[in-house]
Amino acid sequence: MPAPVNPFKKALKAGEMQFGCWVGLGDAFPAEMMGQAGFDWLVLDGEHGPNDLRSILSQLQAVASTDAHPVVRLPVGETYMLKQVLDAGAQSVLIPMVESADQARQLVRDVTFPPHGDRGVGYALARASRFSVIEDYGTTADAQICLLVQVENLRGMAALDEILAVEGVDGVFIGPADLAADMGHMGNADHPDVQAAIMDALARIKAAGKAPGILSMRDGMTHDAIAAGAQFVAVGADILLLGQAARALARKWQATKS
Repeated sequence: MPAPVNPFKKALKAGEMQFGCWVGLGDAFPAEMMGQAGFDWLVLDGEHGPNDLRSILSQLQAVASTDAHPVVRLPVGETYMLKQVLDAGAQSVLIPMVESADQARQLVRDVTFPPHGDRGVGYALARASRFSVIEDYGTTADAQICLLVQVENLRGMAALDEILAVEGVDGVFIGPADLAADMGHMGNADHPDVQAAIMDALARIKAAGKAPGILSMRDGMTHDAIAAGAQFVAVGADILLLGQAARALARKWQATKS
């Protein structure tokens, strides 16, 4: 039995648009609810969300009952962290702050089994192989792993063409907030210079045959990003959705006080 097909990677290779949402609450219960909402993919955020390996595992298990595909974002691209989340069953990973082709090449090795990579061979004990039920996991898993790298500062943007030339990188995600800050526009990703850099990068990623990704919670920017070539687009975040709805409800009823 081979490793299961990664539907998210398959959709990206087919050029299909994939809409997603950030999941940062760090718990399986809301993650499962977000999975039922109708998004194509969800980011289980281990960089800025209060997550560790155990909480990511529980969320992978919860989201598995839904049609949404989980993408695990690690805090940093460390070999041992990638090994752990892949063994836990993640098939798609998002790695922040990629700034060079050398870094991207090492990430490819980290998600690839020997002899072509450095991923540790312990799948017989892992959820990824359904605890040895998938007998051919070791020889078939590499093809189903989706590696997404984040380019989100000026160093990464300067190296974008070299990063795009790295075989094994499936998609490149532009991080608007960090890029805006590095360009001197903290909190203002809508600045014309930032927007121009983002749209140019998305077009270059698309032209290189990689899947371009972005987080955009403003409709105008989302439409512009799609026009520039964005293919996997996160359009919201659970924490912000909850916070905005809660504040609006509180304001509504607080306003009725005499």
